Amino acid sequence: MGVIPDYQTVTETPGGRAIPLTGKQKWSLALKETVDPFNMVNAVIGAAFSQKGNQTPKYGEGVPAYGMRFGAALADFSTQNFFSAGVLATLLHQDPRYFRKGPGAKVPTRVLYSVSRLFVARQDSGRSTFNASGIFGMSLGIAASNLYYPSASQRGSVMAGRLETSLFGGVTGNLMSEFWPDIQKKFFHHKQKDLSAKK
Repeated sequence: MGVIPDYQTVTETPGGRAIPLTGKQKWSLALKETVDPFNMVNAVIGAAFSQKGNQTPKYGEGVPAYGMRFGAALADFSTQNFFSAGVLATLLHQDPRYFRKGPGAKVPTRVLYSVSRLFVARQDSGRSTFNASGIFGMSLGIAASNLYYPSASQRGSVMAGRLETSLFGGVTGNLMSEFWPDIQKKFFHHKQKDLSAKK
């Protein structure tokens, strides 16, 4: 409905192949994803959950602590995006976009494909390869967070938990990219037509 950013999803036509991105386009994509208002709202919500019960990162309680949590949430997303879609995608010649399988395939096949894209990326040449830019970019972003997380939130177990959360978020994002256009077309396209007809 025009709320969730979807800059990184590509639906290829049969027999066609998307034109690879230039380094400049990859950085532009990373910037768009980072500054999108939806991600700002996401950081607001994430910081609110973290604030409840002084969860990780352990900044304490009160308005200043919430502000630091909000800043940390934005920084987490920004650094992971910076390393994944910007630095490593450019250096390793990998495409940071998600390439939909589309409704031509069966649902279980599309679900498995979506999950696999966490570990499989497309080279600029079109070949499939290990998603080093995604996995290592995520890891570098989490490591960078030690610069602004309090010492109580820098334990190995906490960082492992954040990696798990990031991986889960990656899978969820892929599933949304794969199926959201279908859901939107089925449930919201008719509503838009009805509204147009009433005008």
